[in-house]
Amino acid sequence: MTDTTPTPADVDLAPEVGPSAETIGNQAADGQDQILLEFLAAQREAVLAVVEGLDEEAWHRSIVPTGWTPAGLVEHLGGAEFHWFQMVVAGEEIAMPEGEEMEPYDPMAAFVTDMSSAEVIAQYRDICGRSDAVLAVTPLSARPRGRHGTYEPPTVRWVVLHMIEETARHAGHLDIARELLDGRTRLGLR
Repeated sequence: MTDTTPTPADVDLAPEVGPSAETIGNQAADGQDQILLEFLAAQREAVLAVVEGLDEEAWHRSIVPTGWTPAGLVEHLGGAEFHWFQMVVAGEEIAMPEGEEMEPYDPMAAFVTDMSSAEVIAQYRDICGRSDAVLAVTPLSARPRGRHGTYEPPTVRWVVLHMIEETARHAGHLDIARELLDGRTRLGLR
């Protein structure tokens, strides 16, 4: 007797988009995949709402032992969006100038940047827009075209869920940092 129990990678969490389905981009307008994309958008909006109005000095001040700053954390989220949606989902490769190599990712390094808050926010919004453009033409049930190191995510849906988790985690970090920096609380709530 063969075990037919589906594994998590085999389970389709949303109906396929059919020719008669109402769609937004390439996703069913009323399907579970559209709900996932709405949750991703809401978490991105929460990140921006939490840092909105934070003064430039506080934007670059660390108040945690690991040394990250709000500016660095938002920049990190933009990098994560780029990595997962452009490089992993779309399979884009980064062309480095001749003679230069990309610095390896250091998960232990503090997230800091010298970019201004306006530059970081503009970059984050731009990268999220590019991510949305990839998602508009890619079914969430599709396999990504690239890899995360040696790992091959099973579906684009897995990547979206990962980015909801990543963005929500860091929105919470930013929320706590904001309270410690200037006392503002309950920002970015839905």
